[in-house]
Amino acid sequence: MSEKITNFDPAEYLDDDEAIQHYIDEAVATGHAGFIADSLGVVARAKGMSDLAKATGLSRESLYRALSEQGNPSLKTLLVVCAALGITLKIGKSI
Repeated sequence: MSEKITNFDPAEYLDDDEAIQHYIDEAVATGHAGFIADSLGVVARAKGMSDLAKATGLSRESLYRALSEQGNPSLKTLLVVCAALGITLKIGKSI
């Protein structure tokens, strides 16, 4: 019997604000900048990249580029994207 392997897309499971915020919190907890940027990209796809582009005034292409594992979004981009997505980034060590 052969198993069928499919690609997993976490964007398909981010269907409410609580799940999205938890996903971002977990990404930030890793401390891995590329993973955090990529996770923001996943959330952006879940909510609609075209809508995000309109809300932020950034092009879809620049959002895809910045919000990828190889991306390096500026602080300004992070702030405008988070505001448009309705999420917060909690950065710092938990005590």
